[in-house]
Amino acid sequence: MTDESKTPASSLTDKERETIARMPYEQARDELIKAVQALETGGLDLDQSMRQWELGEALAKRAQGLLDEVRAKLDAAQAEQRANEATAGTQDNLS
Repeated sequence: MTDESKTPASSLTDKERETIARMPYEQARDELIKAVQALETGGLDLDQSMRQWELGEALAKRAQGLLDEVRAKLDAAQAEQRANEATAGTQDNLS
């Protein structure tokens, strides 16, 4: 395997990845918007474009992960509610 066929190293530092991993949804979303706008505006060299792309990918993954967590919590709450419907308003739900 030649060096050209290897995947290039990440342009994001471990600190940047840790920061993204701790971001709340709103911050990740806002930073993702900035990264996309930087790419859409243009004027970046190839390295800058690739960095913005990688940053955007990491931010999108964080935001999606948070949305998936919320969806799982909502699904669990709905399932619990459905399970309790059969006994709602009866003495069975008091025990």
